[in-house]
Amino acid sequence: MSQSTNNLAAYIWSLADLLRGDFKQSQYGRVILPFTLLRRLEGVLQDSKPAVLAAYENVKKMNLPEAAQEKLLLRATGDLSFFNMSKMDLGKLGEAGIKDNLESYINGFSRSAREIFEYFKFTEFIGRLNDNNLLYKIVQKVRATDLSPPGHLQLRDGAGL
Repeated sequence: MSQSTNNLAAYIWSLADLLRGDFKQSQYGRVILPFTLLRRLEGVLQDSKPAVLAAYENVKKMNLPEAAQEKLLLRATGDLSFFNMSKMDLGKLGEAGIKDNLESYINGFSRSAREIFEYFKFTEFIGRLNDNNLLYKIVQKVRATDLSPPGHLQLRDGAGL
């Protein structure tokens, strides 16, 4: 096994260890997969995020329907088919108010990305994680894991260069 495979396995086990006792084993995937996807999306969007945030400042003043806003914001991504218009990321959620901040961050994704989180009923699991005092711990584990595409240089704390 390669080092990256070992790291990914260790990441998954570390999340499963946190979930043990508060969640059924059959539910682990409903937590681990969306969080893993969230971290990967964050890595993919890293380069286009400043342009999307700048475009969003202009687009929100236009009072356009969501579909029209999305078309304009997709242009700012370059050639990506999704975006996030939230100023949040996993490193900025904080401990206080983390549930609301995470839900806001997820709602900042384009419709196609949000649909994936809705399929997993992710907000329900976010609520359960928060109720069991696990949400902050899970977020910290996820944000410390580099799931960016090859070619992205990452700092130790998970922030990209």
